[in-house]
Amino acid sequence: MDIWQIDKLALFLIFFIPGFISMKIYTLLVPSEPKEYMKIIFEALGYSSLNFAAFSWLIIIIHTNGFHVDHKIIYYLSLCLILFVVPIVWPVLFYKLLSSERLSKYFLHPIQKPWDYVFGKREPYWIIIHLKDNRRIGGKFDSKSFASSYPSAEKIYLEEVWKLDLDGNFVEPIKRSSGIIISNNDILAVELFSN
Repeated sequence: MDIWQIDKLALFLIFFIPGFISMKIYTLLVPSEPKEYMKIIFEALGYSSLNFAAFSWLIIIIHTNGFHVDHKIIYYLSLCLILFVVPIVWPVLFYKLLSSERLSKYFLHPIQKPWDYVFGKREPYWIIIHLKDNRRIGGKFDSKSFASSYPSAEKIYLEEVWKLDLDGNFVEPIKRSSGIIISNNDILAVELFSN
């Protein structure tokens, strides 16, 4: 049995691509560790099978009674829907369901670390970072700031660095500063304040 024959390769790709797309979209939504190639193949095949099972009714309709000959445009649009569009929708829907308040009491949240949960929202914050050497750094986390995500170590770039008074109030921005990058090795705690 030669897998490189065109019909077998096409069949493999048809069963691999939808699941692979779903997996890639999900990793964009939920930071996770890289997986081994063999696990990726089997997971992708499994997700593709679930996708095809959910749309078996449409697959049957477009492959009976000469539908693919009489309605070529609808046939190819249906194939694109099944192979490419729906595999993008599944992980987004799954993520939204697991993240919803209703289901959160029954399932674990898909995001594994509070760091990713907070900074993944991409909301602006005034931040005070407490360092292990007892210093504090104040700054603004906004649209030009960045926080790393899992599996990378927690690091943060604040686009603005501010002077703090003894009570932890933001006094003024540090002149000529273009921001600061702080590594998780130095961070003891991060305090967040809404804009």
